[in-house]
Parts: sequence; C-alpha cells; structure tokens
Amino acid sequence: MRSCALFFSLLACALLSSNCTQIGPPGGGPDRVLNWRPSPVPPPQPGSLSTSTLVRKINLKPDMVAKGTYGRRVVRPMNPRYITIHSTQNFSADASKHALALKRGALRAPKRKGFNRIGFLIWHFTVDSRVAIQHMPCNEQGEHADFNGPGNNYSIGIEMCENRGGNRSATIERAAMLTAYLMKRYNIPLRNVVPHYHWPRHGCSPEHKNCPWFLMDNGRPGAKWRWFQSKVNYYYRSLQ
Repeated sequence: MRSCALFFSLLACALLSSNCTQIGPPGGGPDRVLNWRPSPVPPPQPGSLSTSTLVRKINLKPDMVAKGTYGRRVVRPMNPRYITIHSTQNFSADASKHALALKRGALRAPKRKGFNRIGFLIWHFTVDSRVAIQHMPCNEQGEHADFNGPGNNYSIGIEMCENRGGNRSATIERAAMLTAYLMKRYNIPLRNVVPHYHWPRHGCSPEHKNCPWFLMDNGRPGAKWRWFQSKVNYYYRSLQ
C-alpha cells in the first residue's frame, strides 16, 4: 500500500509540474524510448480501411472516471471542435496507471479563478504502445489544456505515455489512429488537430507549453508536428 501511495504522489507531482512548468526525464541510465526518429509516411489508400478495423487496431478500452467524482465532479457539456495532443512527461506510468490515478482522484490541481476549475486534472484518452484508454465521454469538457480557454472548452484531450519499457513509435502510431477515428466520428478537420502548445496558458511561464515535446522542434510546432499530422491524415483518408 505504501508503494502504491508513493506512486500516485509522484505521478501527481509530475503531471502538476508539467501543467505550468517544463519537466524532463528523471536521472539515471539511458532510456531507450528516447531513441526515436520519425519514419516515412506512405501515401493514403482511400477506402482501404474500415472503421471497425481501425478501432480494433487502436485497441480502445473504456475505463471511465465515475460521473460526479474527481475530474468529473462537475460535468460541462461540450461539442468537440478540436483534438489536442499531449505527452505525459511521466516515465513511470503507462495508460492503465494513468487511468487508475484519474479514477482515484490522485491528480489534483489548485482550484482558483482563471486556472483549474474543479481541483483535478482530467482528459479524454491516454495512449501507450499497447492500448488506448478512454476516461470520460467526448461530449464533456476536460481539464488538460488552458484552464477556462477554448482548449478545455472545445477540444478532446489525448495524452501519449512515455513510460520506460514502452515503444514510442507504437504509441505515436496508436495516437494517430485514434485521432483519425475521432476526426471521422466528430467531423473535426485536420487543421483542428493541435498540440498542447497551440493553447496559451495565461498566467503561466512560458505561456505556450513545449508539449508534446518529442513532436516539437526547438519547443514549438515544426517539421515533426507536420509529420504527425501527415500520419493522422494517412489513416483519416484511408477510412471508408
């Protein structure tokens, strides 16, 4: 029990720290998941992929935070217009551990005017190299991007895991597939698939967060982000 409590404490500290300040890998030996480079994206094959096949490839599992508790203690309806891509900056937790932390209310945030509105962090999906887990319905606002700004009010939040033992390429691939599926389901255009960096966090320094950091170039969207968009577009245009 003590080790479990320590894990949730460290997880909360990591995610809360990343909310307004940049954190990096912990000390220790080299981490193999950092040795990642973008791979070429093939041209789309329109109509070659059914929605059901894509969902199976994503390996999408619902594991919802109970309505009325923690991050869902206040339900704010949402008509999603954007998809916001994050990275967890947490090297100790996969998607299942993040789901457990959210369900137990371990990810607290200071509740104050102009910042976090409910006292907890929450987002819609967490993706690792094996699974994508859904934490809340896509028609509810999360607390993952820019406090009371459009990133929280109108966007679906996807967190990509960075856990040791994971495979970064597989995690990115799964996130791209999930993004394409959500674009199709909610009629969201590719231009509205944005990094966390896109949403200014007024009152934080820096205002634009370097997130997802491994898809940014010098802390902002560039060639790597365009590469990720092309991967999303490959799956979206391949859907029937």
